[in-house]
Amino acid sequence: MATATRVPLVSTTSSRLRHCHQSNWVESSFPLRRQPGSYRLFNKSLSYSSSSSSSSFLATTNRRGFRRLGVVVSAAMADLPTVLVTGAGGRTGQIVYKKLKERADQFVARGLVRTEESKEKIGGADDVLVGDIRNADSIVPAIQGVDALIILTSAVPRMKPGFDPTKGQRPEFYFEEGAFPEQVDWIGQKNQIDVAKTAGVKHIVLVGSMGGTDLNHPLNSLGNGNILVWKRKAEQYLADSGIPYTIIRAGGLQDREGGIRELLVGKDDELLKTETRTITRNDVAEVCIQALQFEEAKFKAFDLASNPERVGTPTKDFKALFSQITTRF
Repeated sequence: MATATRVPLVSTTSSRLRHCHQSNWVESSFPLRRQPGSYRLFNKSLSYSSSSSSSSFLATTNRRGFRRLGVVVSAAMADLPTVLVTGAGGRTGQIVYKKLKERADQFVARGLVRTEESKEKIGGADDVLVGDIRNADSIVPAIQGVDALIILTSAVPRMKPGFDPTKGQRPEFYFEEGAFPEQVDWIGQKNQIDVAKTAGVKHIVLVGSMGGTDLNHPLNSLGNGNILVWKRKAEQYLADSGIPYTIIRAGGLQDREGGIRELLVGKDDELLKTETRTITRNDVAEVCIQALQFEEAKFKAFDLASNPERVGTPTKDFKALFSQITTRF
């Protein structure tokens, strides 16, 4: 008569455990082979429990009534890609990080923020690391072991105090010391690309902005930062790096619901000459994640905007969307 052998638990300090702080399950300490009638550990139909237990056993019964035991393996341990979002404390970065966390059956999420305050703002989880992209050494721990990198870091102009719109004044902007576009959008992004290349990262998604073909674009005048010039320089550096990349040049960002509009792709700022020059942050975040899943998105650079709500058909087929793109830069 067949007997079931109890499977020993693995110590959480075992080197076999990866991402254990993100998971409610543990990996077995030995290779498990599927026998006829036994449970398939990596069956995609497996429903993961939210239990806080460090492990769980499944008892399954074959047609003869014999019970078999198997260890439930966490999605994070099933060789899922680890994806790092830099700028995870920003308005768009937070959305990308949250979406990745919600898709724990597809990705292992990791975030990078600049301050402890930003880390707490997005939940303070152990998978959020603090580092300064202007210092390459400080971001090495965050990028080590990562399969894909989504870059959402950007210099942010600040409005000078004293602006009074009731007096017909135009607002003036400045960048904080050490946070000019040259330091953040060029040096900071270059550092990320260099560290990622050394670490063997397989795909980088970089979010930039439309308008880079026009040196006189109004964004370049904000705080005399030439922000689009430095963003474009970083984009070119990525394209020349040899790492598979996707460069997304987003239109004007809106804080609205995503997934309900038809997305539009273009090149060389052609969309800026139309009435469709904006896109929701949520839609940008979704395109970032979808780009990781299709070969058609690799070695591509494109402008991204959307039709107004209820104009056209909401985009659901992202493979078809990426297939439209032919430009490498």
